[in-house]
Amino acid sequence: MLTLLATSPGIPVPFDEIVDELWGDQPMANARNALQANVGRLRRLLESVTGRKGDETLRTANGGYLLDVPTDAIDAHRFLRLADAGGDLARRDPDRAIATLEEALGLWRGGALMDSCDGLRCRIRAAHLEERRISAYEDLTAAKLAVDSARVPVSELRQLAVEHSERERLSELLMLALYRDGRQAEALEVFHSTRRRLADDLGLEPGRALHHAYQAILRQADLLGEPRRVLDFAGPVPA
Repeated sequence: MLTLLATSPGIPVPFDEIVDELWGDQPMANARNALQANVGRLRRLLESVTGRKGDETLRTANGGYLLDVPTDAIDAHRFLRLADAGGDLARRDPDRAIATLEEALGLWRGGALMDSCDGLRCRIRAAHLEERRISAYEDLTAAKLAVDSARVPVSELRQLAVEHSERERLSELLMLALYRDGRQAEALEVFHSTRRRLADDLGLEPGRALHHAYQAILRQADLLGEPRRVLDFAGPVPA
């Protein structure tokens, strides 16, 4: 329940929605009583942690409950704020972008929401956070390539590109990192292996950006040797 309320701090979540989120697959005749018991336990826990009265932190409001805490007190919201800021900085100030995005990704401890809530709303939120996590990693990698390609952990990037073959930007970044490390043949092979995976898994061809990077690497385009120009290939995706 705490996870559910923390997805939207300061905004009331209706009683019925909480009940459905917690026990949707197992309807309970006394769900409202069970909910009140959960609230009581959570309030005692929150009071012991925050020092505030439990009913001031977990408030009853407008036919539901809300978590009355600053947005930045919740790691997920702080991560999203930092990820947005880092993505915005990447083109104009890659050094600051690196620091901001590393701080954002440093907030993660395992998977999104850690299976603490299995309702539809929580599952959607967890999927969104995981998506943003990969996007932040992509932005961080692009910023590192723009500053010093030696800072890019190539094996980690390669593993992510394989695990998320549908995300062509990861493959594009890997190709650029390999090329900047003097490994042109490996960079070109990344394109071909990504192309095969996309065809086998999704029945798709690589998009224009990946083809563009491939052609630039194939002809050893001069601009690939200019650190900041890497953002012309794999910079932050506009919101």
